[in-house]
Amino acid sequence: MEIISDKLIIKQGTIYTEEQTLQSGFVQIDDGKITKISKSTEHLSSKDYQLITLPEGYSIIPGMIDLHIHGVNGADTMDATREALDIMASTLPKEGTTSFLATTITEDINEIKTSLVNAGEYINSFQSEDNAEVLGIHLEGPFIHKGKAGAQPVQHIADPDTQLFKQLESLSNHHIKLVTLAPELPGGSELLDYLRNKNIVSSIAHSEASYSQVLEAIDHGLTHVTHLFNQMTGLHHRDPGIVGSAFLRDELMVEIIADGIHVSPEIVKVAYKQITDERMMLITDAMRAKWLEDGSYDLGGQMVTVTNGKALLDENTLAGSVLKMIDAFKNIQTFTGCSMESAIKMACENPAKQLNVFDRKGSIANGKDADLVILDENKDVYMTICKGKIAFTRGDDNLENH
Repeated sequence: MEIISDKLIIKQGTIYTEEQTLQSGFVQIDDGKITKISKSTEHLSSKDYQLITLPEGYSIIPGMIDLHIHGVNGADTMDATREALDIMASTLPKEGTTSFLATTITEDINEIKTSLVNAGEYINSFQSEDNAEVLGIHLEGPFIHKGKAGAQPVQHIADPDTQLFKQLESLSNHHIKLVTLAPELPGGSELLDYLRNKNIVSSIAHSEASYSQVLEAIDHGLTHVTHLFNQMTGLHHRDPGIVGSAFLRDELMVEIIADGIHVSPEIVKVAYKQITDERMMLITDAMRAKWLEDGSYDLGGQMVTVTNGKALLDENTLAGSVLKMIDAFKNIQTFTGCSMESAIKMACENPAKQLNVFDRKGSIANGKDADLVILDENKDVYMTICKGKIAFTRGDDNLENH
């Protein structure tokens, strides 16, 4: 289905707004913004508007925000090309993602610099309103611990270096929004202080920090945990570690990869009960193999083998995921028994608030960007709308379109 107008009304279905869940009603869109939400269609006037009527069992939710994604559909942030980011931005709406952080990986520093220049230029000059929006850059590495490298190439890992980060920040056109680092390393506290002063989110992972070191990092501005449980100190009865700090400290927003592979469904439920939807966020940590067939693919200059949805560097090392956001959204409900509203909070609202873009993203509310996802009765993505424009629609057309 093609949206042929900048004026659009979507009616019927269940509408998950910022304030309440409406069992029927409509959402009105003008020039890329949500301009009216009603719980009733009784006085609906669709003159001059394209009207889409949803079947029973369909839902409208906010567009999902992926704070941690390296690549998809053969493309990767580290490819450092406009084409790669175009592929990412045009593919992600298929899974309900309407905005994301282009995520780097530890690599040769010149490769990182080139990818940051490319991403900064793309954000400034080449974004398309028909695609998912690149909200900024997530710098994952190189400031991490070699003992928790995971799929990050060890030879390129470096201690936190504020002067080097300032260079990277400048090269990105100041679009780095989130940094994953190991704050216990030399230079960690200084970099945390700088990030806090610049309102850049600082996150912990690929780290061997003790609980006391995490608390010290919080004092220096740490506010985020990257892919909970993966490549970090676990929960121990004599040292709660990073996982324990994620459970206990309200200052920390917490990412989780809800694919059932990186973290078992039972442990996802344990984490959800401790952290709740107030602080948990769904991410994919996906690599270029997502939406492609099983096979061998590059990640940070290393070959990754993808088999049956599992991406491995070798038989023991997970290398990102091929998780789709819509599957994370459905899985978190299956694993924990949480409500749709709770899943929306973790996939949409919390990421928007963490990036300080909740004034325009993350919920269905008047005046916000018309980033919407229409789900069918099975919670599969039927249509994704980015800033009022069609970004994806599934082939079998069940909707009434006037």
